[in-house]
Amino acid sequence: MIISVASGKGGTGKTTVAVGMALALQSIDNQVTFLDCDVEEPNGHIFIKPDMQKNEDVYIQVPEINREKCDYCGKCAELCAFNALLVASESVVVFHELCHGCGGCNYFCPQGAVNLIPKKIGTIEVGSAAEGLNFAHGMLEIGVPLSPPLVDAVKKKQDGGVTIIDAPPGTSCPAVHTVRGTDFCLLVTEPTPFGLNDLALAVEMARALGVPCGVLVNRAREGWDIIDKYCQHNGISILMKIPLSREIAGAYSRGIPLTFLDKEWEDAFRRLFRDIRGMVESERDNCH
Repeated sequence: MIISVASGKGGTGKTTVAVGMALALQSIDNQVTFLDCDVEEPNGHIFIKPDMQKNEDVYIQVPEINREKCDYCGKCAELCAFNALLVASESVVVFHELCHGCGGCNYFCPQGAVNLIPKKIGTIEVGSAAEGLNFAHGMLEIGVPLSPPLVDAVKKKQDGGVTIIDAPPGTSCPAVHTVRGTDFCLLVTEPTPFGLNDLALAVEMARALGVPCGVLVNRAREGWDIIDKYCQHNGISILMKIPLSREIAGAYSRGIPLTFLDKEWEDAFRRLFRDIRGMVESERDNCH
C-alpha cells in the first residue's frame, strides 16, 4: 500500500505526520519504506536519521542543435509547449532551464538536427534507519526549476509492503506527480482560514487524480471547527487530530519524532493506518 501525505500549503505538519506513521508501522511490520519527495527541501532525514548507503544521480535529456544539419525551419520551437527553443533566421537558442526532457524536438525534427544530451537535475540518497525502515529522498540541484522527473525517480524506490511518501507542499506539478498513483492521500491541514483555503485546493487535486483522501487536523484547538464543518459538508473523513502543543513543537524543533515523545502517539498512528487501510479496501470493493 502506498500512502501519500500532502497538504495545500507548507508548514502544516506533513513531515511530522509522515515520519510518525512510518516509524509507528516499522515497529510492527518489517517492510516499510519512507520516501521524501519534497525534493526542493527534504527534511525527513532530520527525524529518521537514516544511514545512507548509496547515491544516484538523476538526469533528463535536453536538446543540443547540430548546426550543420539544421535548416532553421522552426518545427522544434513550434511544438515545444514550454518555449524551451527559440529559432531565428540563422540560429537556435535552447533554454535548458525550461526544457522538460520530453524529447519531442528530437523525434519530430525533419532534418535530424536535434541531439539529446544528459543534464543532471538532482541526486537520490538511499539508506535505512536503525529500526530497519527503508529510506530514500531526492535533492534537486541548485538552480534547477524542474522537480517532477526527480520526484518520479524517488517514487521508483518503493519496495513493496507499506510505503509512506512525504509530498511537496501545495498543488502544483511536484505535488501532483507525488500523489498520482498512490492508494490514498492523507491531507494534513490546520484549523485556520488559510488552512481551509489550501485544504480545499488539495482535496480538488486528489479528486481530480482519482486518489481517495482523508484529513488530519494538526494544531487542533477546542472550538476551532472550521475544518470539521468543511469536511462534513464535503463528505470527507477527519481521521485524526493532533492538538496545539508546546511540547510537540519543542520536540519537532529538536528533531524528535512524535512517536518518541509518548507511546500513545505510536498507537494513534497505527490506528490511523488501520482506518486508511479500511477505506482503501472499501474503495476497491466498491470498484469491483
